[in-house]
Amino acid sequence: MEYEEKILTYLVENYRESKKDFGDNKINRRTQVKPEKLYKKYNANDGDFEEITKFNHAVEYLSELGFISSKKETFGTQIQCIYLADQRIQEIERYLGETYGYVSKDMQIEKLQSLVNKYQNASPICEKECTKLQEYIEKRKVPKNIDELDDTLRAVAFIEKNQKDLYIREVSMKVYGDSKYFEDTTLQSVCNMLRKHANRIFKDDEMLDEILLGYHIAKEPQKLCIKGKAIINISGKEVDISGFSGGVEFLASDLANIQSIKLMVPEFMTIENRNSYLRYYKDGVVTFYLGGYANRYQRNFIKMVYASNDYVRYLHFGDIDAGGFWIHHNLCEVTGVNFELFSMSTNELKNSKYDSCLHRLTDHDRTRLQELKTMGMYTDVVQYMLNYNVKLEQEIISLELMNH
Repeated sequence: MEYEEKILTYLVENYRESKKDFGDNKINRRTQVKPEKLYKKYNANDGDFEEITKFNHAVEYLSELGFISSKKETFGTQIQCIYLADQRIQEIERYLGETYGYVSKDMQIEKLQSLVNKYQNASPICEKECTKLQEYIEKRKVPKNIDELDDTLRAVAFIEKNQKDLYIREVSMKVYGDSKYFEDTTLQSVCNMLRKHANRIFKDDEMLDEILLGYHIAKEPQKLCIKGKAIINISGKEVDISGFSGGVEFLASDLANIQSIKLMVPEFMTIENRNSYLRYYKDGVVTFYLGGYANRYQRNFIKMVYASNDYVRYLHFGDIDAGGFWIHHNLCEVTGVNFELFSMSTNELKNSKYDSCLHRLTDHDRTRLQELKTMGMYTDVVQYMLNYNVKLEQEIISLELMNH
């Protein structure tokens, strides 16, 4: 962002968020900003001279346009403060829009009004949301979610009227003409809006999108995947799955018909990723595919396994990264089972066979690892990851394990 755009955008948004924009200010304070707010090192000894010069030229240029004024040091050239020409606010916003594509507050208010006109009679929930939006308009306020509101309200209007059994991707096609847009973009905001207006209490373990079931909308049927020597007692019949080399998959809805799961081996292992689940096999282990954080059905199934097999050793195999460890931590919490880590240690990170597959940590990784570092069972491996800036996906490990 150029300094001209940065300076004007900051000042304009500061003005629009102030009482001056609402017309109820009692003290007429000038809209201002100090240079170091926009360039941190403006007054620092190690500030970049070229950057400071660029900044000063931007202030000089905007002053010539009459959009701002500035105050300099009594003896020197450094700028102490920059002031917006409040009386020219609309002209400045127009300049920002034409030059940099800036969307002014007036334009956002207009957008809100068009949304109200469009959706106020679309459905009962849309009507309630539009009443609230009208209050925003009257107070000249802009909600933070303005950019996603149109897509959210469009889906809510369709969902409230729906009487046909549909899958989420079918809804996405009908509403957006794209099978993945609903799941990828608006599912959370739509479900939050539906839940906000629902006249019922939600259970702690109820998933966000379960609200859609009340509107005849469901995800693709959830499947549970298990492989190894085990006997499942379902609807009073014992089903031995040992003969299926690739394991079995069954609908989560069948959980209600399962009475027990008997393991005929000493170990039960959850596996995070699909390829590793397909690849890994050991005669003395029953494996169960997670695919990420354990959902409601998976954790209920694991609890059922544990209830009949509390003498078995429980293991978890996942990526050696922040997500992998948080998935393990969550798994232990939601099931009440103390899963041991399998092949998720410094040994794998130090193994020369995996050198070409190591990845560097992102800033987000480092942030997520900091809290894990304080949890005893992760301390050593997490500290190693932070020290050597590495992480590793499990697929290469499961492949190597099966190559022995």
